[in-house]
Amino acid sequence: MKETAAADLAHAALPPAPGADQHRSLDFADTAATLPAGQSYDLLAAPGSAMRWLATHGLTTPDVQLYEVCTQRMRTLRGHVRALFAARVEGVAPPEESLRAVNQALTAVPTAPLLAWEGAQGPHRVQAHPTDQAVNHALATLAADAADLITGPDASLLAACGSAPCDRFLVRTHGRRHWCSTRCGDRARAARAYARRNDASE
Repeated sequence: MKETAAADLAHAALPPAPGADQHRSLDFADTAATLPAGQSYDLLAAPGSAMRWLATHGLTTPDVQLYEVCTQRMRTLRGHVRALFAARVEGVAPPEESLRAVNQALTAVPTAPLLAWEGAQGPHRVQAHPTDQAVNHALATLAADAADLITGPDASLLAACGSAPCDRFLVRTHGRRHWCSTRCGDRARAARAYARRNDASE
């Protein structure tokens, strides 16, 4: 419980990375991060925090019970999504198992809204699925969003935060931005200024 609270606290210190409001998979990839001064967080470390993340992003309803096995599946897919994002950023081929895992998540359940026909309401589309398949649907939705991000118009803007040790991803909002937050940008600028001072004094 203490670890979950510490993770939430560390995460609260950072705003969502640019692009996370448009791409849930980006925020999903950033549910774990390494921060300065030995800090880190993992919002999927426990079923409770993972459930909060899913509910906040409209991927489940409050009545869904999450178990550790589901949380582990979320962490596994997150690792594969991060590997795909890293490959896209670096311009290299991704690990075959990451490609396979995302494709399996994509095809595990139908992601298109189903057709329903009810009394006075008549025909309409619903995103209905059994509660026990809620995590499958959430993972399929996140996998689809990740695939859309790395093949869509924002693909060339996908970047890794340029302020070590931060390892979050972002979509660059303008050409020179390579930081996921103001805090990381300030730290990167301070590190550059420090390096320039050192070079000048040698």
